[in-house]
Amino acid sequence: MAAPMTVAFTAGDSGDWRITAVTGVSGPPLPVAPRLAVTTGGPPPPGTWTLTGTTSNVRYATSSEMGQLAARQEGLGRPQARRAALIPIRKSEAWWDLAQDERRAIFEERSRHTAIGMDYLPAIARRLHHCRELGGAYDFLTWFEFSPDAETEFDAMLARLRATEEWRFVAAEVDIRLARD
Repeated sequence: MAAPMTVAFTAGDSGDWRITAVTGVSGPPLPVAPRLAVTTGGPPPPGTWTLTGTTSNVRYATSSEMGQLAARQEGLGRPQARRAALIPIRKSEAWWDLAQDERRAIFEERSRHTAIGMDYLPAIARRLHHCRELGGAYDFLTWFEFSPDAETEFDAMLARLRATEEWRFVAAEVDIRLARD
C-alpha cells in the first residue's frame, strides 16, 4: 500500500474542476461554488468550503477483492477522464456501533459494495478518503473520475449502491459533479 496521503477538496473560485452540480442526497447540500481545487500536501487555497480526508489501508476488502481491484482499476488523472464526482458521506451512529465483522457483512456480503463497483471498472476510477477521525462533518470522501461517455454507467452504479442495505446507514450524502475543461 502507498503511504497515506492527505487530500483537501476546496470549493471556491479556483481549481482544475468546474462544479456542475451540488445535490444533497440525504442531509443538506454544501454551498455552491464555481470551481473545485484538489490539493495534496501543502495548504489548500481559500474557498467557500474545504473537505479534508486521508487515504488509508483498505478496511473492508479481502485480499482476493483487493487483488481483483488492483488488476482492473485504472489510475486517476487519465486524460479522457474529464468528469468527476466527489461524494462526501456520513454513516449513522448505528453503523459505527456495529462490530467490524458486522459492518463487513453488510458492506460486502449482503450489499456487495465492492462487487458492484468492480462491475464498472475500468471505466470509473475511484479513491476513498477517510475523514471520520479528523472530526469533520463526513466519515468518507469518495473521489471518482470517468469519461463523459461513462457518466450514465456512473449513475447506474450509484443507483445500485444506494439501493443496498448498507445505504440505510447513510445519515448524510452530497453528490458533487465536476467537469474538467
